[in-house]
Amino acid sequence: MNLNQIVKPSPQVISQEISGETVLLDLESECYFGLDTVGTRIWQLIETGSDLLSIFNTLLEEYEVEESRLRADLETLINDVRDRGLISLEDVL
Repeated sequence: MNLNQIVKPSPQVISQEISGETVLLDLESECYFGLDTVGTRIWQLIETGSDLLSIFNTLLEEYEVEESRLRADLETLINDVRDRGLISLEDVL
């Protein structure tokens, strides 16, 4: 995973937080995708247009987790939502 990329939510995605969890709806495919509390925090950071390095560092500060575990979990989530068309990744110039 290249941490020097900016993550942007798709304009076709709307989100709704409910009791600490988030539901994403892709308006184009009409598919729902659910996020747990940590996934919700990641989505909040994605919505700010942050780069992956900033998201990684913020999560590292907020959660008691080993860097390797965080990197693996973040990569899994980012790949999953990207593969579903919910985000796009752009290289930082």
